[in-house]
Amino acid sequence: MEHAIETRDLTVRYPHDVGIEGITLAVERGERFGFLGKNGAGKTTTIRVLLDLLRPDRGSAALLGVDVRKGGRELHRRVGYLPGDLALPERLTGAQALDLFAALQGVAPLRRDAVLDRLGFPRAALTRPVRGYSTGMRQMIGITIAMQHAPELLILDEPTSGLDPVVRDAFLELVRDCPAQGQTVLLSSHVLDEVERCADRVAIVHRGRLRKIGRIDELQSDLRRTSPPIATLTWRDGSRTVLHGTEGPEALLSAAHAAAAQRPGELVDLDVRAPGLDALFRAVVAEEALGAAAERAT
Repeated sequence: MEHAIETRDLTVRYPHDVGIEGITLAVERGERFGFLGKNGAGKTTTIRVLLDLLRPDRGSAALLGVDVRKGGRELHRRVGYLPGDLALPERLTGAQALDLFAALQGVAPLRRDAVLDRLGFPRAALTRPVRGYSTGMRQMIGITIAMQHAPELLILDEPTSGLDPVVRDAFLELVRDCPAQGQTVLLSSHVLDEVERCADRVAIVHRGRLRKIGRIDELQSDLRRTSPPIATLTWRDGSRTVLHGTEGPEALLSAAHAAAAQRPGELVDLDVRAPGLDALFRAVVAEEALGAAAERAT
């Protein structure tokens, strides 16, 4: 079976800015794939090439087994897209905006009500003009536009921007449910914890290049070797003891319990922290900074 997304040596060069260089990746059907990087790292440029909104200087891209330069309208019907710079027609009501995009998609909006309900969008607001919407309400309409026609592939660029924590959690639940609906998701974000909560695999892009790619559990395993979990014990007198779990989380907890047993009744707080994708991202950026510094030195 063909990949949901496949790129080979994808390269876009801008005269005075970072584009992308040699992006090669494959996203399997039914995957929830996180595309991570700082703002300006090359995420949106890659997405624009995937949607044939931008032609690359080199390389190729295919969605659902179809070359993006040849797929046209028929391919776009099979894709749901939420841009990072979402713009909605200000004079239309929410319902009219949804209907307009459904007409452009050319597919019946069979999942519209389900998505609106999951996000908790107030139905009465659908009769009001978009210009009166909050940022979060606009984003909910954008998410619904991307999902309402039950596309095979969802491409979501910074989808939680402007959402409050409750709606953000509801959206991430929707993403987690996508494989059961036969959907693939590419979720581009610089918010690392949300990708960690819903993605199967992630790719980290920095300064236009793909720096790391792998399954969440594999990357977390790498992190445990390079950045072990830490336990901080806070005692009644205000002092703290920090333990590093170089031999794994179970050994760390055993050491913390042993330390507490030596000072009975004095422990007031135990904080155990495992490294997440945030630590991995910082490590990738730091590694590149060291490489650049070494290059300048030579």
